[in-house]
Amino acid sequence: VTAARAFGYANAGTVEFLYSDGNVYFIEMNARLQVEHPVTELTTGLDLIGWQLRIAAGEPLTGRQEDVRRRGAALEFRIYAEDPVKFFPSPGPLKVYAPPTGEAVRLDSGYAEGNTVTPSYDPMIAKLIVSGATRAEAIERSIQALEGFRVEGIKTNIPLHLRILRDPAFREGQLDTRFLEHHAKP
Repeated sequence: VTAARAFGYANAGTVEFLYSDGNVYFIEMNARLQVEHPVTELTTGLDLIGWQLRIAAGEPLTGRQEDVRRRGAALEFRIYAEDPVKFFPSPGPLKVYAPPTGEAVRLDSGYAEGNTVTPSYDPMIAKLIVSGATRAEAIERSIQALEGFRVEGIKTNIPLHLRILRDPAFREGQLDTRFLEHHAKP
């Protein structure tokens, strides 16, 4: 907020930080929402897209930073048409596409059963966001949602997400940028 105010920025955006050994390092500020914004929406109850549109229309913000309260936890999974081991794209027809549903499940997707994932564009077919009262509950609900996410005709990274969620280091919050090198092996 201080950085945005310093240069007169008045809209939604994303500020990125890196946390390491108790220190917080500023990385960048993006004058747009990031793909992970649904996590913030589910843990704050705010409609960030709605706010961004109202600001663009010249309307004032309806809340203050001091009023934002976080509750619970949420995890977001980018569901890609890719091999979950080799990370190669897996274009092709979605012969079966049956995403999970439920109270704690949000799905952002532009695909439906029968559509084709082409090699010409980003292979993301959906964002699955799952919430819970605690991180542990969000993890368990995520496992259930991913196990129920049926996709046939292409390979997806759903098995990778499940391996990560079941890894003890992930469950204990022992994360770093080399997590996949050391954990969640197939």
